[in-house]
Amino acid sequence: MGNANDWLGPWSPIFISAAFAVLLALETVFPLRKRKLPRAGRYAVNAAMTALVFAAGGTVVRAAGLGLAGWAESSRFGLLHLFSLPSPAGPVLGFLLMDLSFYYWHRANHEWPLLWRFHNVHHSDPDMDVTTSFRFHIVEVLYSTAFRAAQVLAIGVSPLTYAVYELAFTCETAFHHSNLRLPVRVERPLNMFIVTPRMHGIHHSTVIEEANSNYSTVFRWWDLLHGTLDVGVMQSDVVIGVPGYALPGDNHFKALMLAPFKRQRDYWRLPDGTRPGRAAHSAGPMHG
Repeated sequence: MGNANDWLGPWSPIFISAAFAVLLALETVFPLRKRKLPRAGRYAVNAAMTALVFAAGGTVVRAAGLGLAGWAESSRFGLLHLFSLPSPAGPVLGFLLMDLSFYYWHRANHEWPLLWRFHNVHHSDPDMDVTTSFRFHIVEVLYSTAFRAAQVLAIGVSPLTYAVYELAFTCETAFHHSNLRLPVRVERPLNMFIVTPRMHGIHHSTVIEEANSNYSTVFRWWDLLHGTLDVGVMQSDVVIGVPGYALPGDNHFKALMLAPFKRQRDYWRLPDGTRPGRAAHSAGPMHG
């Protein structure tokens, strides 16, 4: 298929930057949830962390993914090469398997205590908008290279499929983290296929049962198949953040960088000792 980076690579930053700018403008005009903090301070912190994420992602994770995808294609290594698939089916199946396997990786980052130490930095943002999309600890990005390598080799995706998935993954991450209020009549059918802002907002809830739901990144089907889908919470009832890391100083750049290396607090209790909860609800239709 040739080197996907020769033609798609130069365009990817443009697509991502354009998507980010459009979402930032739209969520400012049509906000889904009320903000807790002024924009300026959060934007500065999230921008600094995003810069580190893209530096590490571009130089380490992407290089490893594309390089191994090229090797897998030339060596016919991986699951996709065990079958003689017609041309359209191979890339489509590869894309779907990349998204399904990332569901498991995301879920592991919540369920394994060592991984959660770092992933908590992403969730502890007290507001969620498009600037939260890439607010991750750089260590999480770096160790995710091992997962990406295993993922690419196990599936055997081509460099082109990898590059297309990476672009879709990044743009979709920006979209579903945005604070954009889409009309429910638009978002509900859209959410039959992909992850949307209301769905992912529940994943960033201070209620642990809600935070441990909605792990999908591009397609929402993986949560539906694994019983982790929850779209039955009113957005006006969703409080964003991690209760144990809700103090004003927890959102400073230095504090975020050092947090995983310190003794961890009780994540799901507020500083006053209370534990956020919600009356039982069933995963029903998406609410406004």
